[in-house]
Amino acid sequence: MKITFITVGKTEDAYLKEGIEKYVKRLKHYTKLELVDIPELKNTKALTEEQQKAKEAELILKKITVQDHVILLDENGLEFTSVQFANYINKRSVSSSANLIFIVGGPYGFDQLVYQRANDKLSLSRMTFSHQMVRLFFVEQLYRAYTIIKGEPYHHQ
Repeated sequence: MKITFITVGKTEDAYLKEGIEKYVKRLKHYTKLELVDIPELKNTKALTEEQQKAKEAELILKKITVQDHVILLDENGLEFTSVQFANYINKRSVSSSANLIFIVGGPYGFDQLVYQRANDKLSLSRMTFSHQMVRLFFVEQLYRAYTIIKGEPYHHQ
Protein backbone atom coordinates (compact mmCIF):
# COMPACT_ATOMS: atom_id res chain seq x y z
CA MET A 1 0.00 0.00 0.00
CA LYS A 2 1.18 3.49 -0.82
CA ILE A 3 0.30 6.58 1.19
CA THR A 4 0.13 9.97 -0.47
CA PHE A 5 -0.02 13.16 1.56
CA ILE A 6 -1.40 16.05 -0.51
CA THR A 7 -1.16 19.58 0.81
CA VAL A 8 -2.14 22.93 -0.66
CA GLY A 9 0.82 25.29 -0.42
CA LYS A 10 4.29 24.52 0.80
CA THR A 11 6.02 24.43 4.14
CA GLU A 12 8.17 27.52 4.48
CA ASP A 13 9.50 27.47 8.05
CA ALA A 14 12.84 25.69 8.31
CA TYR A 15 12.11 24.09 11.68
CA LEU A 16 8.91 22.54 10.33
CA LYS A 17 10.64 21.33 7.15
CA GLU A 18 13.34 19.72 9.27
CA GLY A 19 10.78 17.95 11.46
CA ILE A 20 8.78 16.74 8.46
CA GLU A 21 11.92 15.42 6.77
CA LYS A 22 12.89 13.60 9.98
CA TYR A 23 9.63 11.63 10.09
CA VAL A 24 9.40 11.09 6.34
CA LYS A 25 12.88 9.52 6.48
CA ARG A 26 11.81 7.28 9.38
CA LEU A 27 8.62 6.26 7.56
CA LYS A 28 10.61 4.81 4.65
CA HIS A 29 11.21 1.72 6.82
CA TYR A 30 7.45 1.06 7.02
CA THR A 31 5.63 2.30 3.95
CA LYS A 32 5.94 4.08 0.65
CA LEU A 33 5.02 7.71 1.32
CA GLU A 34 4.75 10.41 -1.28
CA LEU A 35 4.40 14.08 -0.39
CA VAL A 36 2.57 16.18 -2.97
CA ASP A 37 2.48 19.95 -2.61
CA ILE A 38 -0.12 21.73 -4.72
CA PRO A 39 1.06 25.30 -5.31
CA GLU A 40 -0.90 28.05 -3.61
CA LEU A 41 -3.12 29.97 -5.99
CA LYS A 42 -1.78 33.27 -7.24
CA ASN A 43 -3.74 36.52 -7.50
CA THR A 44 -6.57 35.41 -5.21
CA LYS A 45 -7.66 38.86 -4.00
CA ALA A 46 -10.33 39.01 -6.71
CA LEU A 47 -11.63 35.52 -5.85
CA THR A 48 -14.26 34.69 -3.26
CA GLU A 49 -13.52 31.94 -0.75
CA GLU A 50 -15.80 29.60 -2.71
CA GLN A 51 -14.03 30.36 -5.99
CA GLN A 52 -10.67 29.76 -4.38
CA LYS A 53 -11.83 26.42 -2.94
CA ALA A 54 -13.22 25.42 -6.34
CA LYS A 55 -9.90 26.15 -8.06
CA GLU A 56 -7.99 24.22 -5.39
CA ALA A 57 -10.46 21.34 -5.79
CA GLU A 58 -9.63 21.06 -9.49
CA LEU A 59 -5.94 20.72 -8.66
CA ILE A 60 -6.56 18.25 -5.82
CA LEU A 61 -8.91 16.01 -7.80
CA LYS A 62 -6.35 15.71 -10.62
CA LYS A 63 -4.05 13.92 -8.15
CA ILE A 64 -6.62 11.25 -7.19
CA THR A 65 -7.69 8.10 -9.00
CA VAL A 66 -10.97 6.21 -8.68
CA GLN A 67 -9.24 3.40 -6.76
CA ASP A 68 -7.74 5.67 -4.10
CA HIS A 69 -9.11 5.79 -0.57
CA VAL A 70 -9.29 9.52 0.21
CA ILE A 71 -9.11 10.87 3.75
CA LEU A 72 -9.50 14.60 4.36
CA LEU A 73 -7.79 16.16 7.34
CA ASP A 74 -10.78 18.15 8.48
CA GLU A 75 -11.84 19.72 11.76
CA ASN A 76 -15.16 17.85 11.57
CA GLY A 77 -13.59 14.45 10.98
CA LEU A 78 -13.23 11.35 13.12
CA GLU A 79 -11.09 11.78 16.20
CA PHE A 80 -8.73 8.95 17.09
CA THR A 81 -6.22 8.25 19.79
CA SER A 82 -2.82 7.29 18.41
CA VAL A 83 -3.60 3.61 18.97
CA GLN A 84 -6.97 3.93 17.22
CA PHE A 85 -5.25 5.69 14.30
CA ALA A 86 -2.72 2.84 14.11
CA ASN A 87 -5.59 0.35 14.01
CA TYR A 88 -7.25 2.40 11.24
CA ILE A 89 -4.03 2.41 9.17
CA ASN A 90 -3.49 -1.29 9.78
CA LYS A 91 -7.06 -2.17 8.83
CA ARG A 92 -6.85 -0.11 5.63
CA SER A 93 -3.54 -1.72 4.66
CA VAL A 94 -4.83 -5.25 5.24
CA SER A 95 -8.32 -4.88 3.78
CA SER A 96 -7.62 -2.87 0.66
CA SER A 97 -5.25 -2.62 -2.25
CA ALA A 98 -6.23 1.02 -2.69
CA ASN A 99 -3.73 3.73 -2.02
CA LEU A 100 -4.43 5.95 0.95
CA ILE A 101 -4.56 9.64 0.09
CA PHE A 102 -4.54 12.10 2.99
CA ILE A 103 -5.31 15.70 2.06
CA VAL A 104 -4.83 19.05 3.80
CA GLY A 105 -6.87 21.75 2.08
CA GLY A 106 -6.14 25.40 1.54
CA PRO A 107 -6.79 28.26 3.97
CA TYR A 108 -10.58 28.05 3.54
CA GLY A 109 -10.89 24.28 3.66
CA PHE A 110 -12.34 22.04 0.97
CA ASP A 111 -14.75 22.57 -1.88
CA GLN A 112 -17.92 20.46 -1.88
CA LEU A 113 -16.54 18.35 -4.78
CA VAL A 114 -13.62 17.25 -2.61
CA TYR A 115 -15.97 16.40 0.28
CA GLN A 116 -18.09 14.33 -2.11
CA ARG A 117 -15.02 12.40 -3.31
CA ALA A 118 -13.70 11.70 0.19
CA ASN A 119 -14.09 8.30 1.78
CA ASP A 120 -13.32 9.53 5.31
CA LYS A 121 -12.56 12.68 7.27
CA LEU A 122 -10.02 12.73 10.07
CA SER A 123 -9.48 15.42 12.69
CA LEU A 124 -6.08 15.66 14.35
CA SER A 125 -7.55 17.73 17.18
CA ARG A 126 -10.49 19.88 18.13
CA MET A 127 -8.02 22.75 18.11
CA THR A 128 -7.11 24.57 14.93
CA PHE A 129 -3.49 24.43 13.75
CA SER A 130 -1.73 26.23 10.93
CA HIS A 131 -1.61 24.28 7.68
CA GLN A 132 2.15 24.09 7.99
CA MET A 133 2.04 22.62 11.51
CA VAL A 134 -0.59 20.07 10.53
CA ARG A 135 1.92 18.58 8.09
CA LEU A 136 4.44 17.91 10.85
CA PHE A 137 1.82 16.62 13.27
CA PHE A 138 0.40 14.28 10.64
CA VAL A 139 3.70 12.68 9.55
CA GLU A 140 4.67 12.23 13.21
CA GLN A 141 1.35 10.51 13.94
CA LEU A 142 1.74 8.33 10.86
CA TYR A 143 5.20 7.30 12.06
CA ARG A 144 3.81 6.68 15.55
CA ALA A 145 1.04 4.52 14.03
CA TYR A 146 3.54 2.30 12.25
CA THR A 147 5.64 1.86 15.40
CA ILE A 148 2.48 0.86 17.28
CA ILE A 149 1.54 -1.61 14.53
CA LYS A 150 5.05 -3.14 14.67
CA GLY A 151 5.11 -3.18 18.47
CA GLU A 152 8.16 -0.90 18.61
CA PRO A 153 8.92 1.21 21.70
CA TYR A 154 8.28 4.71 20.32
CA HIS A 155 4.74 5.02 21.72
CA HIS A 156 4.16 4.66 25.46
CA GLN A 157 0.80 3.74 26.94
